[in-house]
Amino acid sequence: MQPDDTDGAASPHGLSRRHALLAGAAMTLVTAPLGAQAAEASATEVSAGVSYALIGRWDADRLNRILTVDTPKFFGAQVAYTPARNAVKLYRVTYGSVIPERGNRPTVASGLLAIPDTGDTSFPMVSYQHGTVYGKQQVPSFPEQSPETQLALAQFGGQGYVVIGADYFGMGLSHEPEGYMVKASHQQACYDMLTASRAVLAHMTLSAPKLMLGGWSQGGFVTMAFLEKLESAGVPVAATATASAPVDVFVALSGFLDFPRKIDAAWVPTLFILSGFAFENYYGEPGLARSLFTDDAYEIARKAYAREPYDASRIPTDLHKLVRAEYFEPQFFAASAYGRLVTEKAHAYRWIIRSPVRNYYGMADEVITPGLGRMAMTYQRAIGSGNMRVDAVSTGQTTHRTTYASAVRQWKEWFDRG
Repeated sequence: MQPDDTDGAASPHGLSRRHALLAGAAMTLVTAPLGAQAAEASATEVSAGVSYALIGRWDADRLNRILTVDTPKFFGAQVAYTPARNAVKLYRVTYGSVIPERGNRPTVASGLLAIPDTGDTSFPMVSYQHGTVYGKQQVPSFPEQSPETQLALAQFGGQGYVVIGADYFGMGLSHEPEGYMVKASHQQACYDMLTASRAVLAHMTLSAPKLMLGGWSQGGFVTMAFLEKLESAGVPVAATATASAPVDVFVALSGFLDFPRKIDAAWVPTLFILSGFAFENYYGEPGLARSLFTDDAYEIARKAYAREPYDASRIPTDLHKLVRAEYFEPQFFAASAYGRLVTEKAHAYRWIIRSPVRNYYGMADEVITPGLGRMAMTYQRAIGSGNMRVDAVSTGQTTHRTTYASAVRQWKEWFDRG
């Protein structure tokens, strides 16, 4: 989940709804080209199913322009980031994975590996989990199309951190349907990307033993889910930070249906579209999306999810024109196939968290309420005498987008101390 554009119905990353939801639509954001160094080299195979290819090198000047010009322009916030001091080499990693919800069916996924160009051989690592995007290539391994990834690269990669980021199933080079908010698939994609990245680093005689996690919006949910999987596998995580994380998707969606706010984002309907069809595909629930969406909106919603050409102006911005009337009755929503899946599958805070976590949230966020932003901390501290590993940190009167822009600087300060 990820605000304001010329038509007043902007996507989380600033594309107008008329453009952002077009399947296969060209990126309308203007970003600096990679230049001559963007020519992708031939892929190098590391092991069966894992390969990597150089896609570019961004020097410190480019990274500092992101911090001082591009990020303030895009996110609408002036933040005193730590200046980049080194270049980064960017690699697209392709790796084999499996889809847990489909009986561990094999698949191929992609992601970004960014390595500081410093001559060092060991680095700290940040795994960045991206937020909601509508273009298939607005993801980490296509960083020129992802302003949020650019910020993570500039602030962390430019300060000597290895930065990795999975594209998630259905995104980047993946041929799967998008697995939006499908928890186990998100966990698997990120876990296998970490394993593949460490294999690539070893192939280069490099290492990144210290791991930190960060993610914004949908990526905040994925980050917490990823942490759950890493802890269950005994993989050490030095610190985890999120911004605007919907750690309980049922709470988020119920809020839009049952207790809407005047500030709720106009693009909220797309969250139902992406999750409705993704849950139908990944959890094997034929007809789930048709039972959720009105007859008038179903076909447009299907094309939006599938990224087929269509008239984007027909996507409803009013939830009552998208979602069937019965779903606005809380008991019906909770008992429906869609509601049950959201309740049972789409949460990422209900285990005993062992690693230090900070969930950053904004008081003026048009998607994530302050209560939802504090939910993981509230839950953990309600257990007995309280699990104090999780903190919730307000970034003040920040919107969905400026919460991320503000939080990244604080992530960096915290990660550096760790």
